[in-house]
Amino acid sequence: MKDIDKMGIKEVSVAELSGVKIGHAQDYDAMTGVTAFVFEGRAVAGIDISGGGPASRETPLLNPKMACQDINAVILSGGSAFGLEAGCGAAKYLEEQGIGFDTGYAKVPLVCQSCIYDLSIGKSDVRPDIAMGYEACQNAVAGNDLCGSIGAGTGATVGKLTTMARSQKSGFGICTYKLGELIVTAAVTVNALGDIFDYDSGQQLAGMTTEDRRAFAGIEEGMYAGAIAGFSGGDENPQQGKNTTIGIIITNAGLSKGDMNKVASMTRNAYSRCILPVGTTADGDSIYAVSVGKVTADINTVGTLAARTMGEAIKRAVTTDRMDDNEYLAKCIEL
Repeated sequence: MKDIDKMGIKEVSVAELSGVKIGHAQDYDAMTGVTAFVFEGRAVAGIDISGGGPASRETPLLNPKMACQDINAVILSGGSAFGLEAGCGAAKYLEEQGIGFDTGYAKVPLVCQSCIYDLSIGKSDVRPDIAMGYEACQNAVAGNDLCGSIGAGTGATVGKLTTMARSQKSGFGICTYKLGELIVTAAVTVNALGDIFDYDSGQQLAGMTTEDRRAFAGIEEGMYAGAIAGFSGGDENPQQGKNTTIGIIITNAGLSKGDMNKVASMTRNAYSRCILPVGTTADGDSIYAVSVGKVTADINTVGTLAARTMGEAIKRAVTTDRMDDNEYLAKCIEL
């Protein structure tokens, strides 16, 4: 890992970033959960969607052509498209707090959401719902730096070219870096088809294992070996099409909606450096980028720092609070 101190970057708690509260709710029996990012004021957002199968809510609002400038919350969850119900729970909570776009007749909370596919671990018929989305918002506090099998990362897994028996447990990761007055937080749920690597060294951290689970097998090589057959997600490849890495960048840089869409797209460099393969038709990879402050900062510097911060968050998602292997395999559902 590069010495970030020599670059003038310091790691700090997300508590130093005002304007956002983070909360988690989860069901460890079902192995699914919700993470809520609740914004307390200005929240100008953009998004980058590079995967082929995103499950999402209200993401068109983030297009610079749309009139909406601020959003009220971002929800990351499990449950695949079923999990979008959690966004309604967040909207219910925000409405009760008097938060939302004022239409004159009611305040309508603007809640964006992305979901991972975690139905192959725990219980496939239990998904995040209105109650869990509401609870995650209730639990939202400033300075929440928790990582691991929590919230939207509860059922996250990686390395799924073949079967769950050769995959590994992942989770939720968060990191905050500060450069002068500029603060960038990255948070991510890593639920990738691919293998996971260190942002700087390239060392493999997690991914598909050999059948005896004693070593990494290498998904890229496996894909090339099956190139003729392809990977359409059929019976021989039951886990393909059931992945997604969803993340968010939050910064105090005072940037526009168009700028935040660019920051989100620059942050994708972290996905490219840390996940292989990435952005496939079997993934729904998405990155939100939200400005909650007014610090003057160059957009290219923000985007570059965002990618580095996201790279560290991805590392923490796969290295913190990893489940015992036997416990993990017992939770996996094989077809």
